[in-house]
Amino acid sequence: MAIKIYKKNTAGRRNMSVVKSSMLSGGKPEKSLLMKKHRKVGRSAGKISVRHKGAGNKKRLRKIDFLQDKLNVWGRVATIEKDPFRSAFIALINYEDGEKRYILACEGMKVGQKIISQEKAPIKKGNRSLLKNIPVGTVVFNLELFPGKGGQTVRSAGSGALVTAVEGKNAQVKMPSGEVRIFSSDCYATIGQTSNFEHNSVTIGKAGRKRHLGVRPGVRGSAMNPIDHPHGGGEGRQGIGLKHPKTPWGKPALGKKTRKKHKYSNKFIVKRRMKKRK
Repeated sequence: MAIKIYKKNTAGRRNMSVVKSSMLSGGKPEKSLLMKKHRKVGRSAGKISVRHKGAGNKKRLRKIDFLQDKLNVWGRVATIEKDPFRSAFIALINYEDGEKRYILACEGMKVGQKIISQEKAPIKKGNRSLLKNIPVGTVVFNLELFPGKGGQTVRSAGSGALVTAVEGKNAQVKMPSGEVRIFSSDCYATIGQTSNFEHNSVTIGKAGRKRHLGVRPGVRGSAMNPIDHPHGGGEGRQGIGLKHPKTPWGKPALGKKTRKKHKYSNKFIVKRRMKKRK
């Protein structure tokens, strides 16, 4: 895998880069696993409810099997493709019984590789097994929060969680954020690291490329009028004139904790994530 940086032929090309991965295989996506996606582009009843969304290239949604409940059936990796709705790559799996499914691809996965989901699967990249049967120190992804619900965490490009302890019905996992969390040892997880770890190294390069992704411009509050934003108004370049930054709706921003104090899942958190030092 490598990052390709374009030549500075134009202002838009300056510093623009893309991921050129050797994992990817050519070809069109599996037609039977595509579905339409109705886009609301951030609007509710015609009014903008979520800012900075809209337009973008037409995309078809891929049906991803996060549960991977096809147990004890070997599957072969047919293709590894890009998914326009996620940062990680996806893999098309052809199972022995003839069924085809898309799953999240792990780093290092190759076309032709065989994988399996079972309670006690071989400890190899791409295989899926119960946490209680995965050795301590193994990196996993696509991890279930509740048994039988399918992978809900550690799914973005390049992410991986570390199994730090397994004892009885519980397992401790160190999340990518640094948080140590308790999971049921009956939760399934896929062995390995999520593919496309260089995703965060890509430089968009120009505004048009961002629009193709469906992202509309974000306007600074201080550039608006007072009626449009709490930071607006004033002559020339002025500060916000407030004790702390606010959202367009007057709520505290930047550092305000939004997590409920008595959330049900607090008891599962052994160690909170560490704040990043600037």
